Amino acid sequence: MIEKRLRVVLAEDSVVLRDGMVELLGARGCDVVATAGAAPELLAAVAEFRPDVAVVDVRMPPTHTDEGVRAAVEIRARTPEVGILVFSQHIEAAWTSRLLSGGAAGIGYLLKERVARTSEFVDALRRVADGGVALDPEAVTLMMRGHRRTPVETLTPRERDVMELMAQGHSNRSVAAQLVVSERAVEKHVAAVFDKFGLRPTPSDNRRVKAVLTYLAECGERGFSPGAPEGRR
Repeated sequence: MIEKRLRVVLAEDSVVLRDGMVELLGARGCDVVATAGAAPELLAAVAEFRPDVAVVDVRMPPTHTDEGVRAAVEIRARTPEVGILVFSQHIEAAWTSRLLSGGAAGIGYLLKERVARTSEFVDALRRVADGGVALDPEAVTLMMRGHRRTPVETLTPRERDVMELMAQGHSNRSVAAQLVVSERAVEKHVAAVFDKFGLRPTPSDNRRVKAVLTYLAECGERGFSPGAPEGRR
């Protein structure tokens, strides 16, 4: 029996990745009816095309924090018949909880690395479109453990490097020079840290100071110095 071609709306701010996914999905029996690079475009596309499933990146412009998740929750409220598959560089228990808060049917949450396994990714898409669930094994493990990681524990190794240099008083430009990366890359890491520490923009916007204080306070509570090798903490 010939499988029905899935109608997909794809939200991903990286043009290169987005174009690659459109080609990949088209070759696997899916019709990408619209693409979006930001949450408002995603919401408008879903409202217009009513796809079988929306594929959504967690981090989207302008802040690259949780715009994708918030858009997914809104889609869920407005059009519950549309399946939602969210993908991200890292699994966050809080995001998983937000996605599943209205029920698990038609919900998926995968690591971006799973997208490279084309057949598994498309199988997950079809499962979600049919009202099933597709959760990354890492998300399931976190939920089963009931483990709530502290903000510092959620940082990636590179985000820790950035925080350690920020704590030493380096600017973004200086951090970029120290780590031999672009200043734009540093800005993305800093935005991710703000998100993980729950620091939203304020009129005074002193999130940088608050992030450093949070980082140093937790390091002190856990009894190690920032930058110390793992074996000596």
